[in-house]
Amino acid sequence: MTEQTAIQSLIEAAWTDRTLLDRPETKQAIREVIDRLDKGTLRCAEPTGSDGAWRVNEWVKKAVILYFPIQKMRRMSSGDIEFFDKMETKQDFESLGVRVVPNGVARYGSYLAPGVIMMPSYVNIGAYVDSGTMVDTWATVGSCAQIGKGVHLSGGVGIGGVLEPVQAAPVIVEDHCFIGSRCILVEGAHIGAEAVLGANVVITGSTKIIDVTGEKPVEYKGHVPPRSVVIPGSYTRHYPAGEYQVPCALIIGQRKPSTDLKTSLNEALRDFGVSA
Repeated sequence: MTEQTAIQSLIEAAWTDRTLLDRPETKQAIREVIDRLDKGTLRCAEPTGSDGAWRVNEWVKKAVILYFPIQKMRRMSSGDIEFFDKMETKQDFESLGVRVVPNGVARYGSYLAPGVIMMPSYVNIGAYVDSGTMVDTWATVGSCAQIGKGVHLSGGVGIGGVLEPVQAAPVIVEDHCFIGSRCILVEGAHIGAEAVLGANVVITGSTKIIDVTGEKPVEYKGHVPPRSVVIPGSYTRHYPAGEYQVPCALIIGQRKPSTDLKTSLNEALRDFGVSA
């Protein structure tokens, strides 16, 4: 039995029988999982190959949930600012190669790769943020969310977190995406590589994502194909009380070959006349 298999067995046993949380070996196994999440050597979800599929590591999410009851509330402070919580914050960003502007906070158990920039923003436990990504002002990255390389999460973006049910997929934003201001991505939304989302796009597990670039609309749910350019939209829905407009997301085009990976969000949307 490998070390990881042994740790997984302890986690699964404690998930079934919470009295095992009192045992030192169980606590150590849970803390080992959180430490590996913090270092990026273990993930709550991970890509399984080139076909775009992802695997949710349910036992890792179970360890995150079990970490809460074994931690004690305590006072923490940063200068005159005081906190009272169970979770530590990440430390020593200089050695990690991560730039964190004052009031940017990441919890211990989240992974920030070298080259990540955090403006005053928040990254929760279990999240994975890959190299070169910008987490802009007041953006939030929820628990277990998976953010790829070179992503720009613009101001006020809300990336939802998910711990339970443990089999549920987290929000996934793949490499080199631009996510516009005040976008909200929740309920396991999956944004394909190099996609561009204009300001205020909201994608949930049930949001209609409609490709309107062809002669007939093509609908997706929960998934934005790679390199798509997406804006907020609406469609008419019939209710007993009448017809009303329901929010959706519209795919209005594809990123042009001339739009390279370093192009700003504004430039990526310019050809479509859409705000970032």
